[in-house]
Amino acid sequence: MNYHFRQALLAMRGNVTATLATLMTMTLTLLMLGFVLLLTLNVNRTLSQLESQVEVAAFLQPGAPGEALLTQVRALPQVREASLVTSEQVLAEMTQDSPYTRDAAALVGNPFPDTLRLRVSRVQDSRTVAAAVSALPGVDDVEYGAGYVDPTVKTLTAVRGAGYALVGLLLLGTLFNILNAVRVAMYARRDEISVMRLLGATRGFIRMPHVIEGLLVGLLAAGVSLAILVPSYLGLARRVQQLAPVFPVVQDAGTLVPLLGGVALLGVLIGLLGSLFATRRYLLELE
Repeated sequence: MNYHFRQALLAMRGNVTATLATLMTMTLTLLMLGFVLLLTLNVNRTLSQLESQVEVAAFLQPGAPGEALLTQVRALPQVREASLVTSEQVLAEMTQDSPYTRDAAALVGNPFPDTLRLRVSRVQDSRTVAAAVSALPGVDDVEYGAGYVDPTVKTLTAVRGAGYALVGLLLLGTLFNILNAVRVAMYARRDEISVMRLLGATRGFIRMPHVIEGLLVGLLAAGVSLAILVPSYLGLARRVQQLAPVFPVVQDAGTLVPLLGGVALLGVLIGLLGSLFATRRYLLELE
């Protein structure tokens, strides 16, 4: 094993350019992956908080069968909670915020209609539920905050999708760099490999230094990426909470440690699997 480890270090030193290119690409990939995963984690938590706050309000026409409509909207699969609020209850709620509302209602009558208040399972379902409820007979108008719910959902979904696409491209670039680095190393040692084959060395013995090289590059990339990602994220999270405390930024170790550990493990696996594939492929070429 010491021999294989020394040969791996010699291969890395002999192909500094290819090794550094692979290390930089893998580190960038892991950084982007960690950033996208952390972003997705915070996006999901933000959407969860938004889901708990977003309410679809259906204003009923005078004389509309409120209980019957309530039964119908509860049957919608996207609706997780629904309630009927009478006009008197709405007036009482508005009076708490504005005491003069009761006096105005005494003069002109209660202006508030009976209202169905719905909460959806996912914030993305707000538009679908609003459209379905507005088509029911007896519903006068439906409001769910389309001015901020729809743009928010579209923006968060687009950011998440773009991040995943970028990480996929970087993963492909990293694998290509690993293949190239291993190929250069094995080509530089082609005469030595030929002698080793003549002396009866197994394929596993010949491949081992290059596999260790890929593993070492993966470990280095994982360490460098975490050393950059962790303090950067924590500093940014503190800054966001100072400027916009309304956002539920994830900072608890119980959530972050498994996610960041998975990023580091992925870096090691990329280096290991990439080198295994490359050595198998290019050893066949040399034979």
